Amino acid sequence: MLYSRLVEAYEKIEATTKRIEMTDCLVRLFRETPKELIHKVVYLTQGKIYPDYLGIELGIAERMAMRSLSIATGVSFNEIEEILKKLGDIGKVAEYIASRRKQATLFQFAKTPLTVEKVYETLDKIAKTAGEGSQDLKIRLLAGLLNDATPKEAKYLVRTVTGKLRLGIADMTILDALSIAFFGTKDPRPILERAYNLCSDLGKVARLAAEKNLDALKSFKPIIGIPVRPMLAERLSDPKEILAKLNYSCAAEFKYDGERVQIHKNGEKVKLFSRRLEDITHQYPDVCEYVKKYVKANRAILEAEIVAIDPDTLEMRPFQELMHRKRRHNIAEAMAQYPVALYFFDIILLEDEDLTQVPYVERRKKLEEVVVESDHTHLAERKVIEDQEDLEKFFEYAVEQGCEGIMCKSTSKDSVYQAGNRGWLWIKYKRDYAAELTDTLDLVVVGAFYGKGKRAGKYGALLMAAYDPQSDKFYTVCKVGTGFTDEDLEKLPEMLKEYKIEHRHPRVVSEMEADVWFVPAMVLEITGAEITLSPLHTCAKGVIRPEAGLALRFPRFTGRWRTDKSPEDATTVKEIIEMYRSQKRIKVAG
Repeated sequence: MLYSRLVEAYEKIEATTKRIEMTDCLVRLFRETPKELIHKVVYLTQGKIYPDYLGIELGIAERMAMRSLSIATGVSFNEIEEILKKLGDIGKVAEYIASRRKQATLFQFAKTPLTVEKVYETLDKIAKTAGEGSQDLKIRLLAGLLNDATPKEAKYLVRTVTGKLRLGIADMTILDALSIAFFGTKDPRPILERAYNLCSDLGKVARLAAEKNLDALKSFKPIIGIPVRPMLAERLSDPKEILAKLNYSCAAEFKYDGERVQIHKNGEKVKLFSRRLEDITHQYPDVCEYVKKYVKANRAILEAEIVAIDPDTLEMRPFQELMHRKRRHNIAEAMAQYPVALYFFDIILLEDEDLTQVPYVERRKKLEEVVVESDHTHLAERKVIEDQEDLEKFFEYAVEQGCEGIMCKSTSKDSVYQAGNRGWLWIKYKRDYAAELTDTLDLVVVGAFYGKGKRAGKYGALLMAAYDPQSDKFYTVCKVGTGFTDEDLEKLPEMLKEYKIEHRHPRVVSEMEADVWFVPAMVLEITGAEITLSPLHTCAKGVIRPEAGLALRFPRFTGRWRTDKSPEDATTVKEIIEMYRSQKRIKVAG
């Protein structure tokens, strides 16, 4: 299959902001793709060559790509650097230089066309090249591809290897396209989505879809060593409303201020995955030892919160202290300075039994059977509650103990583990949402505005957005410029550099024109005075009042970078609507 076919689809996708048109482009591409190549086409369309949890990255920085481009075209590195300053996009630089070379060599023999197989195989070599001299070999391998590439192919090759493909396609759009391409309808889409949520591998799902093997997709189960996409929760601030949503009975659990971790135990082997499915085993060798010692199961997948604790009193410490464990070196030193404890709250697999379809009450019972409590291993504290007053008291008790709040979980027969989905089976009741003036939201950076005065030449404010799972888009909520330290402002441009794009991202809905736009990727914790109606912001536009959206009044950065959250884990539009309605009720009651 020619790589130019992928590039043709990418050009059309990049030219539209309409999800239906994007899906149609993918449907046509997938139908034309040979079955044995479909997984590679899906990975390349995601801008990768393997599923994220394997941690295999191409490892090509922008300057390395520029060196490859220089070797392939004969254009000096300095000249490429100057062109990049003008165009601002390494992909467009590659296209421009390759176009110029094509005109200069018009009468030379045609080069061998690039195929998907060759591109994927070469990128695979680049990713797996390590050790002494690996950087030079990566540069030469990429130069070889660029030498055979057309200008358009060069643009997308360079964007792919530098992690800047940025087509605006989400995983859910790819699942829609796979369902339509191979089953003729969106009807099997939930089956494909569940399979994806259990294996976290779109390529694997694509292969089975291409074979029209619906039975295999239906029979997916969790596998030890392969992370399951975590179940998510809704948020409410009214205990009465929470109980109503949960049929007036729930299991309220402490919501610990730590890092959510998915633990895979296979005998003496333990793997740890973050909520973003990154392998974080190397950061927590102490946690691995606790699991081996205190989890009485040979094979299991469990969920817990890793919490920093005081080494002398074993009391819980703030989330910020846990962030010191985010390192690749001096792990032993970090373990001594910042010890941790585990608070287990769910179990997904026990021995070879898939527990995702088992009700919460039964899962909790099995969790209690396998976890031995110690100074460093605990079951999440919980209480079954049927009364609003009891819920409020338990909430206050959790806050006193140093927790963020509580998680209220359904105890009904249908309280299954909804991998990768957000629903009303779990509802967060957080400290931040208990008071009208201390609301905290996890919002996504989608744009920036240049500063003035002391902030001249830097970003003075960021445009923040909430996520809407229904439309798979991000809607603006506020423009935040306070709460940032001088150090924050200095490092912001560098931190956001890799996400910078020339135009508003297709998944961002904004009526404000930012000076700079970004791919929705970075999540920040933002606090504010209250949620208000806004003629400027697009969050929940028209839901409360025609032509008005919802915005955060007097927004301020809390200082907490939510690196543990993906943009799809951000506060949702629906949650902000609920928060707005709740605070209005509080005002009326007052």
